[in-house]
Amino acid sequence: MDVRQKLQILADAAKYDASCASSGGKREAAPRGGLGSVERTGICHSYTPDGRCVSLLKVLLTNFCVYDCQYCINRISSDTPRARFTPEEVVGLTLDFYRRNYIEGLFLSSGVIKGPDYTMEQMVQVARLLRETHAFHGYIHLKVVPGASPELIAQAGRYADRLSANIELPTESDLQRLAPEKSLSVTGRTMGEIHTRLVQSKEERAESPKAPRFAPAGQSTQMIVGATPSPDADILGTAHRLYTRFGLKRVYYSAFSPIPHSDVRLPARSPPLVREHRLYQADWLLRFYGFGVGELAPPEAPDLSLDVDPKLAWALRRREVFPVDLNRAPREMLLRVPGMGVRTVDRVLRIRRWHAVTLADLARLKVPLRRARPFIVTADWRPTLLLDSARLVERVRPASQLSLFESAAAARSGEL
Repeated sequence: MDVRQKLQILADAAKYDASCASSGGKREAAPRGGLGSVERTGICHSYTPDGRCVSLLKVLLTNFCVYDCQYCINRISSDTPRARFTPEEVVGLTLDFYRRNYIEGLFLSSGVIKGPDYTMEQMVQVARLLRETHAFHGYIHLKVVPGASPELIAQAGRYADRLSANIELPTESDLQRLAPEKSLSVTGRTMGEIHTRLVQSKEERAESPKAPRFAPAGQSTQMIVGATPSPDADILGTAHRLYTRFGLKRVYYSAFSPIPHSDVRLPARSPPLVREHRLYQADWLLRFYGFGVGELAPPEAPDLSLDVDPKLAWALRRREVFPVDLNRAPREMLLRVPGMGVRTVDRVLRIRRWHAVTLADLARLKVPLRRARPFIVTADWRPTLLLDSARLVERVRPASQLSLFESAAAARSGEL
């Protein structure tokens, strides 16, 4: 099998991994004779600090795997066509694509060959060859196989800009049902090892800027949505614990995609894509808006609404705390007003130092007034009985029913 055939198989097999982004890399620009950079002026399309993707060669080292995860097309019991790259072939493809200006870096994952350490050795070899032999200074994201040795994790972080170990499913019982070779505890130990080395690297560089960096873009993970009956409350609860314990940059949510000849315990259809989108919105609220999991997905409603975004759903459940006076309320309460994001709130706080905030001020800030007015008080507006209206959802829903692309852009910018 030639390299082109392998690439067709292994690039297609990599499409199920959503945790592919370039964000926050600080690797120095390549010296004379080197290749690539992750700085803004040295890559083709730039990157954004909130994790949006740049162009990467996204590929598996191999889709052979000794595990039998029922949700995975590459499980050992699957009859999918198999292929395997050598480290040198991946290096050659990366350099060739980079020179043609197709990509800014490499995202490399793999099925588990023989065991975690053997697989990690192969992936680390790819990164080592790129960095040391070919002076490649572009972006590299390596997937860490849970259970790999600390020594190999240390080597991976030396060469890669970002590391990620996939949590896969939100609960231990989910894994026991569908992927008994894996466990949250093993993945957690791997994430803990990465986190410890990230903290250590930061402390060392505080003492000496010349100290070597360890995975400067941090670590991320992925959870599959809809493969099990676990509600959104469980998914968000697991994500919140990962952010808190391991300082993850991002948790990526990937809607389950049915695969041929799948286990009868798996659903026959993918979940609605809007569910994946609502999880991203809720994730943003947890990280930047001060919401708790129990507020967004309470026991009486453990799944997020598919009709309205999580912040609006919370506001509709908690009408007693509204309307919020934009000229008096603290920042943490302003962040809970539908239609007002972090940047908007900070601008409102600056405006009210000089004069009372009015609807005209909000219009200049491009606040969606149709959505926000029922929940706010300004110098020239009070909603009176609007909050008690039985048709409040219909009044605000048109402004919240954006296309997925528009909503995703709003979520990334923080205007929720």
